[in-house]
Amino acid sequence: MKLRLSAIASLLCLSGASFAGGGEGQTTPVKLPAYDPARATCRAPTGLQKKLVFVQDNRREFMQGAGRGMEAAARARGLAYGVAFANNDPALMIKQVEAIATDKTGAIVVAPIDPPSLAPALKKVLGGGAYVGAIVPPPATSVLNAPQYLTGKVLAEAAANYIRTRLGGRAKVVLLTHDSLQFLAPRFTAMRDTLRTLPGVTIVADISPATVDKEGGFRTMKTILLAQPNIDVVLGADTVVLGALAALREAGKARADQFLGGIDGEQEAVVEIKKGDSPYKASISLASSIFGYAMGQHAADWLEGKSIPQAMDILPKALTSANIADYLRDTADPGAVYADPSRRASYLKMYGNICFDTREIYINFPWSSESK
Repeated sequence: MKLRLSAIASLLCLSGASFAGGGEGQTTPVKLPAYDPARATCRAPTGLQKKLVFVQDNRREFMQGAGRGMEAAARARGLAYGVAFANNDPALMIKQVEAIATDKTGAIVVAPIDPPSLAPALKKVLGGGAYVGAIVPPPATSVLNAPQYLTGKVLAEAAANYIRTRLGGRAKVVLLTHDSLQFLAPRFTAMRDTLRTLPGVTIVADISPATVDKEGGFRTMKTILLAQPNIDVVLGADTVVLGALAALREAGKARADQFLGGIDGEQEAVVEIKKGDSPYKASISLASSIFGYAMGQHAADWLEGKSIPQAMDILPKALTSANIADYLRDTADPGAVYADPSRRASYLKMYGNICFDTREIYINFPWSSESK
C-alpha cells in the first residue's frame, strides 16, 4: 500500500532524515493535499548565505514582475537579493546554477530555459540544503504553476465569444504556442478544444516561436503574414502576442476589430487593452509580482526552518476594463496582497508541506493541480 506524500513527510521529519549531497526526490506523481500553515517547524539549514538569487531566463515583463516581487519579499525579510540573468542561454544558466551551488547561496528561484539539461545542477543546490523555487518545471523544493488547461480555456472562451458576437462566427486564427515545454502544453490544448467548437474558425498557423519573447513573436508573425496576410485572432503568451502585434502594425495589417489575446497580464498588454481601439482585447493575468513575493517569503521561511508549500497555483484572472484598476493596485503592492488572506487566496492556492528535515521529498515530476 502506497503512503501518501504527507505521511512520508511526517515520518521523515520525525526521523530527522538526512539528505546529504543529492537524491532524486519525489519522482512518482502524487496529488498533493492542501498546504497546512500550522505544520510544526523543523531544523533550519546551516552554513548557507542568507541570500535569494533569481535565475532569470530573459527580460520579458512577466519575469521582471516576478523579480520585483522577490526583491520586495527579500527586503522585507532581511535577505540579500541578486539576479543571475541567462539571456535565453541554457548553457549559461547551467554555469550560473553550478556557481550558486558552490557559493552556498541559501535560496534561488529559477525560470528554466531547458529543464532537462538544468536538472543536474539544480539537484546540487537541493542537495546542499538550499531552497529552490521553480517557475513551472521541476526539480524544486517548491514548484509554481498555473492550472494550465483552465488558463488556456479562459482565454480561448473570451476569443470564442468575440468571434461569435463581433466576427460573425468566422475567423482566421494564429496560435503562438510553447508545446515543446510539456508543462505549458495543456493551455494550448484547451485553446484548440475550445476553438474546435466553432465551425467557422480556421487555425491557419499553430507554431512555437523560437524564443518566448517579443522578438520571437515578431519574427514568427512576419513569416505567417507572407502566407496569410489577413489574420483575425492571435492567441499565446502576452510577450509573443505583443511581438505579433508589432509585426501586424509594421505590415499595415492591424485592425481595431481583431482579437489579440495573451496570458500573463504583462503591463504592455494592459496598456493596449486600456486604449479601447487596440486589436489587443484580453490578457489572462498570472500576477507575477504576487507569486514572486510569495516565493521570496517561502525562501525566507525555509531558511528559518519553517514548513512551506511544496507547490503553488497562480490562479488565472481575465483582465477587463472593470477590474484592471484593482489588478494594477494589487500587483504594485504584492506585500499587501500576501498579508491579506482573502486577497491572497484570490491569486494563490498552496499545496503540500516540506521543510529542511523533509527536503529529500522535493518535487521531481511535472506537477499540476489539474492532474488526476
